[in-house]
Amino acid sequence: MLKSIISLILLLVSVFLAFKHGWDTLNYKKHPESLKMMNELGITETLIPIFGGLTLLIGILLIIPKTFFLGNMLNAISIVIIMALAMKAGNFKIVFMEIPFLVMPLIMIWLKYPFIKTA
Repeated sequence: MLKSIISLILLLVSVFLAFKHGWDTLNYKKHPESLKMMNELGITETLIPIFGGLTLLIGILLIIPKTFFLGNMLNAISIVIIMALAMKAGNFKIVFMEIPFLVMPLIMIWLKYPFIKTA
């Protein structure tokens, strides 16, 4: 029971963050500081909509039980990519800030989808 509640909370947080970050990424022109940060990481303006779309897709995949694992894997991979780009740029503050967000999908994989009964 407690495992399902924790899994549900993490799922809701992850889906919210995926949609928020995806939407913000697609609307990067309204947020010049986000554009500056992405450029510092080496993400060009042509790649920004791809990252935004991928982030929204991750949010959708997390909601569907059959694609829950794939959504978490893509989420973890995208976070590792961001961390690697930040290391390459020498911005270790971003690397350390991303660590909890990397742990979250891994814990969610371990806890499994919250609405499926396990024996």
